[in-house]
Amino acid sequence: MKIRKVERQRLLKETIENTPFITDDDLSKKFNVSIQTIRLDRMELSIPELRERIKSVATYQWNETVKALTLDEVIGEIIDLELDNRAISILVINKEHVFSRNKIARGHHLFAQANSLAVAVINDELALTVKSELKFTRQVKEGERVVAKAFVEDVSDKGLTIVRVNSFVENEKVFTGLFHMYRSNDQKGDNPK
Repeated sequence: MKIRKVERQRLLKETIENTPFITDDDLSKKFNVSIQTIRLDRMELSIPELRERIKSVATYQWNETVKALTLDEVIGEIIDLELDNRAISILVINKEHVFSRNKIARGHHLFAQANSLAVAVINDELALTVKSELKFTRQVKEGERVVAKAFVEDVSDKGLTIVRVNSFVENEKVFTGLFHMYRSNDQKGDNPK
């Protein structure tokens, strides 16, 4: 049974307020309507598309928090950040990220998302990658959303921080990286894991 338009739009607005990172595809399945109907409803309600919602939340929440680089230098959109502990970013794989022949994401984009997240999670004005150990576990295709999750595993008194980043499409791991990060300030060792 279809929901009337007014009720659907009310529920749509409520759903997006509660879960701002929900996709139009997920919304269309939830309300049993086409993606185009969801897009039209969002336009009528002046609700921006997912990418703009992510950017808005990220700019508002993380602009003053990220220390080692600016938000526009982060590859992907940061949606969660606790310095020297954890961070999450989302990267939608678009046409410019893939090989034209097979629509598979070029690996350096997944690396760049993970590496910039490892830098962003460091509570320091200077954070540089000393060494990284990487493993790609499956190909990522155009249109997929890559969610990268960074966790600080160790902060040493020698100015090094170890950050593990796992990247997922849906719930499937597509990339993992261990980043050894140099940091410059006196906070090193303040938050050992």
